Amino acid sequence: MEDVLDAFRAASDPSRLRILGLLEATELTVSELVAILGQSQPRVSRHLKVLVDAKLLVRFREGSWVFHRLNNQGQARKLIELVPADDPVRVQDLARLEEIEQKRDEVAEQYFAKFAPEWDRLRQLDVDEEQVANAVQEMLPLINTQSLLDLGTGTGRMLQVLGPDAGEAVGVDNSHEMLAVARSNLRRWGLGNCRLQQADILALPLASESFDVVVLHQVLHFLKRPWAAIAEALRVLGPAGRLLIVDLAPHTIEDLRDLHAHRRLGFGDDEVREWLAQQGFTCETIRHLSGGKNSDGLQVTIWLARRFASSPLPQAL
Repeated sequence: MEDVLDAFRAASDPSRLRILGLLEATELTVSELVAILGQSQPRVSRHLKVLVDAKLLVRFREGSWVFHRLNNQGQARKLIELVPADDPVRVQDLARLEEIEQKRDEVAEQYFAKFAPEWDRLRQLDVDEEQVANAVQEMLPLINTQSLLDLGTGTGRMLQVLGPDAGEAVGVDNSHEMLAVARSNLRRWGLGNCRLQQADILALPLASESFDVVVLHQVLHFLKRPWAAIAEALRVLGPAGRLLIVDLAPHTIEDLRDLHAHRRLGFGDDEVREWLAQQGFTCETIRHLSGGKNSDGLQVTIWLARRFASSPLPQAL
């Protein structure tokens, strides 16, 4: 009862109720809220602190930016439902929010356009992404009570593929720029159940045994210690949770090491199976996908593994 009363007290200010309504749609920075509300930054920051203290909002940092989003475990959505959808102030706020999000989209598009030529080249070598997506969906069907964690989410492609069927989905990446692209994509795809977080995937600020499924899509070949990512996946997976790894099969395209910071030129099945076993997984399914539009095209392998129900949590690596 005290939590409910705290929530009502915190939301009793009109500006705070407006903030809740805006954050129902997306996560926003302080400066973005200042632009929409037309209030000073200190005032908006005070409102946000009250809402965070009342457990209506969650505050998180992404590089030098600080975002806020609704706390799905609190009373925020119930309070927002009390405000009519056609309320003039709310309609005006959402119109300003649309302008902010369009600016975000433009920035994300500009960043991505800088790398478009190299992305196009890689797509010519790689397996068709729709082929990969279809295989992932077939191997890993989800239901809306399951939680999904996408490590190294990049542009959010795996959230697009698996997010619609999951209950809650979280994409983690260390790059603020890539998260900006992913955030724009999630808005365009209408994936309100997905959120993003900036973090080191080898040291996640997430509770142990808090997810049903973890995905590592085209991530391991960038890592100095790929097995450490598998160990961290084990830590955040609940008993019998599943891990899906999508990565390159062994190849000899040295340019990927020099031009795109690939530390490893693909992985063999035996190597990945050994890492999985060492970290407490049993490999259930392996699928090899060939494609590429050139004769020297890459091959992709998908490994689906399940955590042993009795697996102890990994020690620090």
